[in-house]
Amino acid sequence: MSSPEPVSRTAPRPVRTTVFTQGWRDVTFLHWAVDPGLVAPLLPAGTVPDELDGVTHVGLIPFRMRRIGLLRAPGLPYLGSFAETNVRLYSVDARGRRGVVFRSLEADRLLPVLAARWVARLPYQWSRMRIERDGDRFTYRCARRWPGPRGAGGTIAVRVGAELPEPSPLAEFLTGRWGLHQVTAGRLAYWPNEHPAWPLHAAELLSLDDDLVATAGLPGVGGAPDSVLFSPGVDVRFGPRLR
Repeated sequence: MSSPEPVSRTAPRPVRTTVFTQGWRDVTFLHWAVDPGLVAPLLPAGTVPDELDGVTHVGLIPFRMRRIGLLRAPGLPYLGSFAETNVRLYSVDARGRRGVVFRSLEADRLLPVLAARWVARLPYQWSRMRIERDGDRFTYRCARRWPGPRGAGGTIAVRVGAELPEPSPLAEFLTGRWGLHQVTAGRLAYWPNEHPAWPLHAAELLSLDDDLVATAGLPGVGGAPDSVLFSPGVDVRFGPRLR
C-alpha cells in the first residue's frame, strides 16, 4: 500500500474536468474519535480506516447544499438547494488517496435524493429538514421520511465562535478531504473534488439529540463529540470518478 497523501487544506491535485458543482454552506462538523477496528467492516473493500494518532473518526455533518450544477452550467436554485446531513467515515486506499465514505446522507428534496441514489449510487435518504439561525446560533432539525427507518434524525444546536487563524492538525485531517470512496459496478472508485481552504470557526455544542449515527451502523458512538467546528462554507467542483 502506498503512503497516504499528505493532509492539506487545498486539493493535492486539480480537478481537470468538472462533472458537477455545488456549494456547501453553514456547515457544522461533529466528530467522535473511535477505534479503527470499529469502522473497518463498514468500509468498501480496498480501503482501510484513515487514522490520526492511532484513531479514526465518525462524522455527523449538517449543512445547507446550494445550487448543484452539471458541468459548468449555473446551479439549480430550487431543486439544487436543500438542507442535508451526512454520516461519514474516513478512508484511505491502496494508492494512498484519502477520502470519505458516506454511511447516510439526508436531504429534504425528493428528486435529488432519487437521482443521487439511482445515478451516483449514494445512500441518500429523503428527510424533513430545517436549518434555523438566530445570531451566532444554528439549529439543524431532521426526521427521515424514506426509505426508513421513518423518523430517524434529531436536532443539533451550536453556537459559532471566532474564526481559527490556524486550524489544528485534527481540524485539517477532518476537513481536508478531497474525494469519496464507493463501490461502483463491483469495483472501488474514487470521486475527487476541489475547493478553497475551509474558513473554520470554533463552535460550542449547545444540544444534540441524534440517532442517525446509530442508524448508520454505529450504535456505540455517542455522547459529547471530540471535535466541534463550523464553517460558513465553500464552493466545490467534482471531477469524474476514478478507478
